[in-house]
Amino acid sequence: MIASEIATPDAIPDVRTAVAAPRAGALHRIEEAVSACALLAIVVLPLAEIAGRRLLGHGVPGSIDYVRHLTLWLTLLGAMAAARDGRHLCMTTTAWIPSRWRHAAELAAVSVACTICGALAWTSLQLVLAERQSAMSLAGGVPIYVAQSILPFGFAVIGWRLAARLTGIACAAAILISLASVIALGMAPLEVIASWRATLLVGLGVAMLLGTPIFAVLAGTGLVLFLTAGGPLAAVPTEIYDIVSSPLLPTIPLFTLAGALLARGSTPERLVAVFQEAAGWLPGGAAVATVLVCAFFTSFTGASAVTILALGGLLYPVLIQNGFTPRFAVGLLTAAGSIGLLFPPSLPVILYGVAAHTPIDQMFLAGMLPGLLMVGLVCLYCIRVGWRAGGRWRRVHPQAAVRALWAARAEIVLPVVILVSVFGGFATLVEASALTALYAFLMKCVVQREVSLTRDAVHLFAESSVLVGGSLIVLGASLGLTSYLIDVEAPAQVTQWVQQGIASRVSFLLALNVFLLILGCPMDILSATVVVVPLLLPVAAAYGVHPLHLGVIFLTNLELGGLTPPVGMNLFLSSYRFNQSMMQVTRAVLPFLAVQFIGVLLVTYWPAISVGVVQWLGR
Repeated sequence: MIASEIATPDAIPDVRTAVAAPRAGALHRIEEAVSACALLAIVVLPLAEIAGRRLLGHGVPGSIDYVRHLTLWLTLLGAMAAARDGRHLCMTTTAWIPSRWRHAAELAAVSVACTICGALAWTSLQLVLAERQSAMSLAGGVPIYVAQSILPFGFAVIGWRLAARLTGIACAAAILISLASVIALGMAPLEVIASWRATLLVGLGVAMLLGTPIFAVLAGTGLVLFLTAGGPLAAVPTEIYDIVSSPLLPTIPLFTLAGALLARGSTPERLVAVFQEAAGWLPGGAAVATVLVCAFFTSFTGASAVTILALGGLLYPVLIQNGFTPRFAVGLLTAAGSIGLLFPPSLPVILYGVAAHTPIDQMFLAGMLPGLLMVGLVCLYCIRVGWRAGGRWRRVHPQAAVRALWAARAEIVLPVVILVSVFGGFATLVEASALTALYAFLMKCVVQREVSLTRDAVHLFAESSVLVGGSLIVLGASLGLTSYLIDVEAPAQVTQWVQQGIASRVSFLLALNVFLLILGCPMDILSATVVVVPLLLPVAAAYGVHPLHLGVIFLTNLELGGLTPPVGMNLFLSSYRFNQSMMQVTRAVLPFLAVQFIGVLLVTYWPAISVGVVQWLGR
């Protein structure tokens, strides 16, 4: 992704009256409360399932279906809040547009987004009405169409709020343009619409450059392709419903909540102290400790943005105090931001498992050694730099290490909770993620008391729902496009085309590396996973590449793509965080890019590192 809403969202113009302001605040609080309740229910129901099996011999009837549909509600509620706050992911900002054209560009971008949201609301309504005729219901007699009703309502509110971020006449113009566009597309003859396909797709590409949110561009592309091909438009909201309410996707809000809790309070400082004591005796020990703490932190947050923004200010002065140059410090923190994406409970690994229909526990196992390899290579480079800068082996202080470890005992135990519960057979992945969220909640709110139950808890739950909504709405929109590609047999066509041009497995893997590195620069990992993985799976299978091996190749290359100039996402994040130019950040990150590229090549051409572990444990 070129850039996202990483800074504080732009202030909404104050066009409300004094009477309307309290209502807006009350509505905001109501939304936060509803989102928090939905997320709390997603935590409680899997825990009740575990307790029911242990105590009663059976789980809670229908709990899985309720958790799935609550995830759907949480996604739409979070996406509505993201639209309200201007936090939907975008491919670019409007900074490159001359100031005199900026308002017109924003109007065009918002009008396109509102048009797509209006179309999604209308097609979702058709889905709900069709489901109403089936008379299917959840446990307790709740009709499924009631659970699905959040789709048309949510998309309508998202469109309205995107328009409301414009001022006065521009807001009204965006709404009128979107309504007119939806009506025109609905009334135009099919043959006329088919002739507009190229124009509409080019228009979506331009809108993306002007700042239309990614989810709208992806969903709009799917709608255009289905519409111009005479296919069912309801396929796009249907895919959104299917993926967002899939059985494994509740792990994402649960692990997101755990990561959000860990980011609060003094947890980062305690983790830094632990890893400094663990690695401080090495030459360049502070840099090695930085790599380790970033890898640990990213595995829970699942996002390099959170690691760079949350830990950058804490770790940068530590590196400078230990004799490292500012360029090295910026390069290391930029590169280490995504280095833990292969370790459980990483959200990208879960997403790949969902998109590739691959067991997620096996994906976690397959990613362990490659993840350690990537961390180890960067640590070795840090040791080399530390040695050349005059660093030497230091005396180990066991007592200080024990004190630091004891202070962070609650955080260090957290990965054990996940690994034991999943691989020990005590809980499913969703239940393990609920246990993780419960553990983090009790640790931060009850034991350490760094998060107030009265002041912070509801807001923290609501903030997690915004992160979930902003992410999963992209995931669902991507699947609408993927559905069309599968309908037209694009995977088979791509496989045939690739086999005609690439003869050997080695050549295919090399071409795959280049393609994924390029893809990882402008495209966020969520969209890339859902759109590209279904296309790559049959091609990779034709060359004998195991899905687990493909997953590790895919994620490590996208991880590296975020560092690849000129448009790697982590470069923009680091430039923002450390107030340096893109050129300065790019120069700083090049040595780490080279080191991690060696790891990517080893992972790509030595499949035993990933697949071998799973096969050995499966004997």
